Amino acid sequence: MSKKSRRSGGSAAVLESGAEGSGVTVNPRRPCPCGSGRRYKACHGSADAADLIVTRPFAGLAAETELIALREFLPAASAPLTLIEPRDDVPSVTLASVLPGAAAALTRSDGSIMLGMQVQTHTGDLSRDLAAALEWALAAEPSSVLPVIGRATIGNRYGDLVVDEPLAVTVHDDFSWWLEEQVEPGSEVALSLERANAAIMPTARVADLPGAYWVDAGERAHLRWVRPEDEPELMAALARLAVADRLDLGEGSRYVGSFRAHGRLVPVWDLDRDAHASEWDAPALAFAERLALALAVDEPLSDAERRARDGILGRQFTLR
Repeated sequence: MSKKSRRSGGSAAVLESGAEGSGVTVNPRRPCPCGSGRRYKACHGSADAADLIVTRPFAGLAAETELIALREFLPAASAPLTLIEPRDDVPSVTLASVLPGAAAALTRSDGSIMLGMQVQTHTGDLSRDLAAALEWALAAEPSSVLPVIGRATIGNRYGDLVVDEPLAVTVHDDFSWWLEEQVEPGSEVALSLERANAAIMPTARVADLPGAYWVDAGERAHLRWVRPEDEPELMAALARLAVADRLDLGEGSRYVGSFRAHGRLVPVWDLDRDAHASEWDAPALAFAERLALALAVDEPLSDAERRARDGILGRQFTLR
């Protein structure tokens, strides 16, 4: 049976109120099923739904922090996905930080699927973009490429098609995992791969902690750590650690600030570039313990802690 005849349909996660053929009506005064926090009539039920930005597209997913890392700063990384409805003609589905040409998806000669996180264009809902790319791949012929995705306003989202589970992310030293077979030295493909590899900043997971990655940025190294907590609780905990002088990761490290990405906070530390990535495993694990204790404190911040929190807040910026 062909891929097209076995395409996974599934029920739409978000349906326009009264949409033709949907068979479902969403109460316009109820929260939008996309998870944005807006009422449906002001979100995906509005006339300009295609231009809406879902601030936290992966809310509630077990892999939220890893999905954000793959989308925002991992140069060469991949993770296997499990379809809710497995297909005999799809040997594997792989989520990639980036694909050749920053494509949204591609199918290999054996029917395997690869989805790209860092794409050429995207809508305001990355979760729906991923689902749209996956649905395209499930219906596509082998050895096909989807350069960009459309502007879907309704339809499945990531969690409607993929099993909700943590991601086992593999960080690669180069992009050879893109290839199905060895390339001829000096060929155009080989030269393109060489150029892509030259742009990779050395990156490594830290202590197998979800969302925590070391990167050698040239003049210095960093730890970027996508955190799962809501921002107010996390900021309070970081402020407590700052006042206790326990916000760094030990000698050779310095907390420099954080950025917001897709509804989560990503603290960043400068690290001694001469230290190997693995040397930060123990300090990161120790910090995780300190942070857990600080998060568990259920008391108002002191004056010093409030000042520390305000100072930390002043060193933030936002990524969509």
